[in-house]
Amino acid sequence: MNPRLASLPTYLWGKYLQLVFSKVHVDLSPISLHIGEPKHAPPKVIRQALVDSLSGLRHYTNVKGSQELREAIASWLQQRFKLAHVNPDRQVLPVNGTREALFGIAQCVVDSRQPNPKVLIPNPFYEAYLCGAILAGGSPVYTNCLEATDFLPDFSSVSKQDWQDCQLLYICSPSNPCGTIIPRESMEMLIRYAERYDFIIASDECYSEIYGNEDTPPTGLLEAAWAMGLEDFKRCIVFHSLSKRSNVPGLRSGFVAGDAEIIQKFEKYRSYQGYTMPSYIQAASTIAWKDEKHVVKNRQLYREKFAVMKDILSPTLPVHIPPASFYLWLKTPIPDVDFTRQLYLQKHVMVIPGSYLAYRSEGINPGEGFIRLALVPELQQCVEAAYRIKNFIETGLTQRH
Repeated sequence: MNPRLASLPTYLWGKYLQLVFSKVHVDLSPISLHIGEPKHAPPKVIRQALVDSLSGLRHYTNVKGSQELREAIASWLQQRFKLAHVNPDRQVLPVNGTREALFGIAQCVVDSRQPNPKVLIPNPFYEAYLCGAILAGGSPVYTNCLEATDFLPDFSSVSKQDWQDCQLLYICSPSNPCGTIIPRESMEMLIRYAERYDFIIASDECYSEIYGNEDTPPTGLLEAAWAMGLEDFKRCIVFHSLSKRSNVPGLRSGFVAGDAEIIQKFEKYRSYQGYTMPSYIQAASTIAWKDEKHVVKNRQLYREKFAVMKDILSPTLPVHIPPASFYLWLKTPIPDVDFTRQLYLQKHVMVIPGSYLAYRSEGINPGEGFIRLALVPELQQCVEAAYRIKNFIETGLTQRH
């Protein structure tokens, strides 16, 4: 067996199920705010494209995907991030969901033959970053995201030696779980560091299309690189998904884009490790990347939910609406694990304790004392959840002894 498997942490959902294994003895329907699985209705145009393309079941597909899909992705990138040109044949690669791609990129990038290869990871983080790094033979270095730094990674805390040893830097903007956006100036700084120390930046931008201000969409890594004159996006690769943008998590459709040399190596890797995207999913994805109307409506639905959650919860908890994503990152008046378990048992509301989403680094776990709420259910369920949480804090909360 690969000995690195033993170094992988317990999978988040297995750990969570151990926490809430007890039977709930209240007559309340469950409300799930713990999984970031959008519940808004998938757009009709996407569903129709799936049905219309089922004849493609008779054919194999290739790892590069169809020309139509790659061109739709390239066109979307150009329009969304103000890029003059993206080569659909050399700088774009469709993937079956971004989790496998975020995990797989470490297998391509990390050279475990080098002494002490480092992979920099935001903390809290998405598990695919850490597990991909470990199985590739990399040593994780955590950049804590604290309230003092507006929940952005503290890159100033990274030592010169860690930058020199770095082979891969994961960033997530907008972030999961905090919803913060890395400013363009910081992205440009990281690109300069990547040039100086010769590492690759993997930017998880799966929440880039859910943001609060319609006039100021989040900056992307390729956008920052282009503004610096790096038209080849050297050392930069981005990851995007239709799951959150278009409410189709079951479609398992996304893409990677950026540096053509990295894309070429990743395509070779996926020729063996990955599986090709079915033609009917490619057809539906092509339609999805070409349509923005449903995305605008989607953002408005989340804005409405953020607003009502803040109105209801503010008297009992400090609520800060993030600039992007569909998560609330809330401070808890008692330890986050106790809060999560008691809330589940008393009110049948499921949330994630922040400490489960982070690792101890520099003497602290930056997720401790927080919970993550995914505002994915329909508005009325979010309203009901907010009232249950408010009532729980006012009447049922107990400190662990």
